Amino acid sequence: MGEILVGTCSWTDRALVAAGWYPPGRRDAEGRLRHYAERFPVVEVDASYYALPSERNSRLWAERTPDGFVFDVKAFSLLTGHPTREAALPDGLPPDHRAPAVLDEVWARFAAGVEPLRRAGRLGRVLFQFPPWFRPGQRAEEFLHACAERTRGWALAVEFRHRSWWEPERSEATRALLARYGMAAVAVDMHPDLPSSLPPVTPVTSPRLSVVRFHGRSAAWGAGSKEDRFRHVYGEDELAEWLPRVRALAERTDQVHVLFNNCCGDAAVSAAERMTRLLGADAAPAAAKLPRARSAPASPPSPGPRPTPARSSSSSRSRPAAG
Repeated sequence: MGEILVGTCSWTDRALVAAGWYPPGRRDAEGRLRHYAERFPVVEVDASYYALPSERNSRLWAERTPDGFVFDVKAFSLLTGHPTREAALPDGLPPDHRAPAVLDEVWARFAAGVEPLRRAGRLGRVLFQFPPWFRPGQRAEEFLHACAERTRGWALAVEFRHRSWWEPERSEATRALLARYGMAAVAVDMHPDLPSSLPPVTPVTSPRLSVVRFHGRSAAWGAGSKEDRFRHVYGEDELAEWLPRVRALAERTDQVHVLFNNCCGDAAVSAAERMTRLLGADAAPAAAKLPRARSAPASPPSPGPRPTPARSSSSSRSRPAAG
């Protein structure tokens, strides 16, 4: 049976810091990460969606966490075809997602930014969360192929936001497509009755990894403020629904990452603690409590061909909704 690592999608969210989960004396950047790593074995870096990760930060994160701790990193918005703020691009680059030179430079900066984590054995998987307009078709398949080439040597996870990918008549083709590239399919928990809701399917597309992301079950998922979209406190009955699914994934993969994205106050860390308790001995303890041998770093990604997003608007200055 594979390891089950439970954590949250961010440890720096302002609402979490304000909630008082971090004790006095551990509320600076270093203290927060060390406190988090003493309680969970994995975390998702979501800031890398809004701004390219920096080598300095990645190096500090590796230094402040024990062997065995894992950082999953969310791909930068431009690399998944989302609107990207001009201010988030490196100086001197035009906000043009179609320009090959821009894409090449952004890919290179992203790879360099996560390299210290990879070198330290801390890089888990890179999450490619595609926008709702990314639908099945030839252009989408070409884009996934290009992403696979760009990230060769990395563990990659893919979360689709358009439900047609996992509708019964399409799901096997989607599973086969991701399996072709060794990309882990991301299973999601969210409000089940919205037009944009994805079904709670749990296909296995990589023997190395499976990922489950809990977005919360707010009916305001597609609208409202961030607090409205993510305001949900998971009850034990809701989490218990997922126990057989998570354990079934662990029977078929080396590792399962279970991540809570209901980042409103301390709801995510509370849900992660509750899920860890429900899983019992099946859940891996925090790396700080049980050091594990450092995994061998994967090979760095090759430059690969240039992907062309199915649709994007990188000149937008608005902060896109993400989760």
